[in-house]
Amino acid sequence: MTLSVFVGCSFITFGPAISLFVLTIASDPLRIIILVAGSFFWLLSLLLSSLVWFIAEKVNESLGQNFQHQLLVFGVVISVLLQEIFRFAFFRILQKAEHGLTVFSNDGQPPITVRQMAYVAGLGFGVVSAAFSMLNLLAQASGPGAVGIHGDSQYFFITSAFMSLALVFLHTCWGVVFFGACEHRRWFSIFIVVVSHLLISVLSLVGPLHKVCLPVAYASLLLLVVWAFNVAGVSLRGLQRFLPCKERQYLLFAGCQTTEQLPLLQPSLEEE
Repeated sequence: MTLSVFVGCSFITFGPAISLFVLTIASDPLRIIILVAGSFFWLLSLLLSSLVWFIAEKVNESLGQNFQHQLLVFGVVISVLLQEIFRFAFFRILQKAEHGLTVFSNDGQPPITVRQMAYVAGLGFGVVSAAFSMLNLLAQASGPGAVGIHGDSQYFFITSAFMSLALVFLHTCWGVVFFGACEHRRWFSIFIVVVSHLLISVLSLVGPLHKVCLPVAYASLLLLVVWAFNVAGVSLRGLQRFLPCKERQYLLFAGCQTTEQLPLLQPSLEEE
């Protein structure tokens, strides 16, 4: 039983992310570097938020007052804000790196576009976030014991796995929307990304995941997927042409770099 829970929750959480990595990132060393760098920036935000939490807890103990729930909400808000600050810092670094990579390119074009960097960086944020959310739970799920034997919810592990899976895709979409908003200075879009991130994170403290946070997370994910596709330049007509995936279209995920090989994911001036 415990082995089944462990294996099932592991594949629910990390299976789609591993598939995306193999199909869209593993063939390009530069994308792998950006993925690892994005994960590192998320870890830096976690380190800084942990430091803030440690200081706040010590201050609370010195005052002799019990504000544990308020401190928890404060810690979540600070963590989300720091994640978005480090996402912006990572965008600025990648933006400068793009100009540097153009110098070494033979055709004068950057080897990776901002949209591709946004997707890879967002996936890096999401994977490491899900890993830190699930590692302790997976260690507990591996046994010994039975889920819900003391009257707790039998769905705790599987709902946590689906919530972590949602975080992987949410961070990916947040990354695409956030980078696009920073590139075109659309501050309202950045505000929406931060607010949606705060909303989902704070709702996870309200009650059972499957009753409150999970429906809101997947509803938000659906809207963000549509938004991220729009930011990436995917039209409905292009998506319909892409679904019967032929070898030429598959080159996009195999690591092609030139714009001539990406006709379906960039808006066409002729169609407009």
